[in-house]
Amino acid sequence: MPVKYKTILVAVDGSEEAKRAFKKAAILAKDNGSKLLLTHIVDTRTFASVEHYDRTIFSEAEKYAREMLEKYKQLALTDGLTDVTLILDYGSPKIKIAKDVAKKYEVDLIVTGATGLNAVERFLIGSVSEHITRHSRCDVLIVRTELD
Repeated sequence: MPVKYKTILVAVDGSEEAKRAFKKAAILAKDNGSKLLLTHIVDTRTFASVEHYDRTIFSEAEKYAREMLEKYKQLALTDGLTDVTLILDYGSPKIKIAKDVAKKYEVDLIVTGATGLNAVERFLIGSVSEHITRHSRCDVLIVRTELD
């Protein structure tokens, strides 16, 4: 029985893993005639100690996120997709993607890169993709490889 996804969410953060995830999500969206949601969650936990000293860092992170999302949207439109939505939110990416964004937009598939963290960061704070896999109510595709 073939599976058809109507709404595909891809989480991007500027990493190589996220670029691979975007490419596969765009292909899946095109093949399924799906809506593609491009999301980036500005991780506010990383600003807790820095923001006290430099308030401009938050606005720089937001500007970077908006520009990155627009770049991905243009790539998706160039690839032939017509229904592309950008989602910029704030908080913990682990929680926001798996619970809030996926539920709000009735996502049936979340596509994410394997990891953007090194081994020490994964040990200390856990992988975003791992958390999404454990806590999402929809299918999750963890992208590990390049397209052929």
